[in-house]
Amino acid sequence: MFLAFIALFIASRHGWRFSNFVLVWIALHMIVLLTGGHYTYARVPMGDWLSETLGWQRNHYDRLGHIMQGLVPSLVCREIFKRIRVIAHRGWLAFCVVCVALAISAAYELIEWAAALVSAEAAESFLGTQGDGWDTQWDMFLALAGALFAVLALPRVHDRSIRKIC
Repeated sequence: MFLAFIALFIASRHGWRFSNFVLVWIALHMIVLLTGGHYTYARVPMGDWLSETLGWQRNHYDRLGHIMQGLVPSLVCREIFKRIRVIAHRGWLAFCVVCVALAISAAYELIEWAAALVSAEAAESFLGTQGDGWDTQWDMFLALAGALFAVLALPRVHDRSIRKIC
């Protein structure tokens, strides 16, 4: 997400304006991040409620965060790539956008790993794996799912929104 903010800052300096579609998704992602940061992801009340309702063993709110971590950077990257014509071919555009989203997700997982190396207490509060040995793999898979959703299900709506500002 940090990279998305850097892209927004640089783009806004030169009169760049993202489409309303992307701005809405960025706002939704910020809500997910702020909520997770406020409660810590493992203790978000909505996740607790869902866990109780569906009989899950853990609070899955962080999973929503990782879906958004794949989806939103993909949309931001797709819009930048399309508007400045980095990649013309649709297939290569989708592939490169997904790769960027996975790189961002991998960087985040490496930061989590570094926090775990610093201290066990930091690992539990920061990571919030909640005893799931496959948490990192799930996080990466869900970021991939979010990125694929962005490039496979949303391009028409996204392109319409881009055309409105160009």
